[in-house]
Amino acid sequence: MGHAEDLFEGSATDLPEPVSRAGALYAEGPGRATEVRHVAGYSAFIGFCADHGVGADELAADPARLMWFLHQWAAEIDSDSAMSAAAAVFAGNTIARLRPDAPWTAYQSGSPLVGNRQRQFDVARLLVALRSADAESVRGLVSALSDWAGEELESPSVPPPPVPPSAGQPSYVRPLLPTTAYYSPDGALIPYGRQWGAEGPAPESYSVDSHPERFAGLHAVAWALIDHLSAVYDVDVDRDPVLAGEVLMKAREMLQAVRVTPRRADAAPLTFVFTGYPGVLIHAGVLHDFPFPVCGCDACDETAGTAADRMEMLVLTVAAGGYGERYPVGSRKWSEYTLNAVVGSGSESGSGEPAPVDAVRLQDAEGRLRVVPGGWRPWPLRPERL
Repeated sequence: MGHAEDLFEGSATDLPEPVSRAGALYAEGPGRATEVRHVAGYSAFIGFCADHGVGADELAADPARLMWFLHQWAAEIDSDSAMSAAAAVFAGNTIARLRPDAPWTAYQSGSPLVGNRQRQFDVARLLVALRSADAESVRGLVSALSDWAGEELESPSVPPPPVPPSAGQPSYVRPLLPTTAYYSPDGALIPYGRQWGAEGPAPESYSVDSHPERFAGLHAVAWALIDHLSAVYDVDVDRDPVLAGEVLMKAREMLQAVRVTPRRADAAPLTFVFTGYPGVLIHAGVLHDFPFPVCGCDACDETAGTAADRMEMLVLTVAAGGYGERYPVGSRKWSEYTLNAVVGSGSESGSGEPAPVDAVRLQDAEGRLRVVPGGWRPWPLRPERL
């Protein structure tokens, strides 16, 4: 009979649903899914600890002692794949216990990680590294865990409340998207948006981008949004390819750029960059870029329709005042964004290291965001709409 898995807070559960690394530029914001902090599957390691004269409960309460124990017995643990997996789960649960903001995260490809937005640990690789580590390296790991555990908790970002459309305000209407059928080299119809079943994408599909032309309709959607913004809000619209330099991401063949600037200093501007992929990059506010599509590879299976949904949500939310940015956040000085769409149509948030940018631009962004701590304000309506 296996040992009871009750050494950590709450009931032991399976790993969370895996997420795609290719489909996200930022980690999901808090509250989007149930966090997993106690993963099942470490019973065998409890027995291993007992066989080697130490209580697993003692190691669970003392991460430094656990790291030295794993280092001491790394070769024996590594020789048994089941024991190695159990030890990795135990180590991950111990690390998650160090901080209230450190859940497990599983990915569709690669090992699961445990940690918070500032630092995540691949416990499977950690065990492998401990096998060949010298004493100085183990002390460094123990010190890093201690420092990370003691870092101050960040205040969670609160999405700013958007302003609903006023009575009589014109509604945005999406232009019709092409309904072209696309086929594989052997003549089979490709059902983009529903290619993969429960087993997930084929491994080779991550490097295949078979029909990027299916995203051509996104240019029409972007122009329709620009026209809507200029018809409803008091804005300045500038068209100049030079404005493409405002985006922080690299893009394929930038064709045209349009900046829509609300005539209110504390409202976030939007810069649309049309690419030859075909696709659209939108720079919102001061530090965040949003690509449409996020990824055109066959594995991600994105369609023009789903990309248009996200583009419209972003643009209309920014104009309604439901967009916020923060920088610098935490000891690592990350940037962060939140989107809170109107009439309950969705929300999202993300954070990460700022894209490579010069120090002057970061300093300017920090100054501008300091005056909008609660998020960017709604765009002003055109005078005739008041």
